[in-house]
Amino acid sequence: MTGGDDTSWGVSLGAPGWAPPSVDLKTDVPHSARVYDYILGGKDNFPADRAAGEITAKSMPGVARSMRANRNFMARMAHILAAEHGIRQFLDIGTGLPTEPNLHEVVQKAAPESRIVYVDNDPIVLVHARALLTSTPEGRTAYLDADFTDPESILKSEQLTSTLDLSQPVALSLIAIVHFIPDETLIQNVIDRLMAPLASGSILALSTVTADYAPEPVAGGVAAYRANGISMTARDRTTVEGFFRGLEILEPGVVLVHRWHPDEDAAGYGDNESFMYGAIARKP
Repeated sequence: MTGGDDTSWGVSLGAPGWAPPSVDLKTDVPHSARVYDYILGGKDNFPADRAAGEITAKSMPGVARSMRANRNFMARMAHILAAEHGIRQFLDIGTGLPTEPNLHEVVQKAAPESRIVYVDNDPIVLVHARALLTSTPEGRTAYLDADFTDPESILKSEQLTSTLDLSQPVALSLIAIVHFIPDETLIQNVIDRLMAPLASGSILALSTVTADYAPEPVAGGVAAYRANGISMTARDRTTVEGFFRGLEILEPGVVLVHRWHPDEDAAGYGDNESFMYGAIARKP
């Protein structure tokens, strides 16, 4: 790793011959990150994930296109926060499998000194974490194996405390993660706890599934995920806006991801093709 050594697992992740720790991938059980990978044409998946992906794609027509819209939202959001809002620190929870462009690649292209902490609890993401640690010399990236629902383990981790300066603004990125958690009170409590120690001017960026514009395919997709043992909940705009309580939601508000500061690619989407809401909000 060019941004400095990281000792996430007691080893230097940049060292020659580095190998990930031995982990149980539970390849016989579909996992949301691997299903996502399969639907988008990736190779980091197993038969159980492919079977679940096929069922989801049939039950939720257009899911691959919607997933790409969400990925593009992440890239636009990251660029705008770095290039226009001056954010230089990012805490990305629910990172998922490395997929270009990764968040650090977007923000460090705009601001090479940016620092990023990636967090995920998926063992296959852990296996591929080295791809997330290719920082610019001026910046730094780190990876933490932790769960969104345990914010204390994230905030107190060596990876976070040695990489980010919480006296300066941080962007908390929760892209396509909260729809896997059915308990809205839990989600809100975790967001509040994660935002509490962050400096004024910090940003919450969030995207999550909605059925407001495409109720039938989204209902089919939610049912398919649940049938494969993966919890999923679609939420309306009012509920999603509630996740930003105490924060100033910035323009254009909570909107379908293709409508958030659209580029040429996003402009090609119809409202019934994008199954995700997205927004950013600033801490006073």
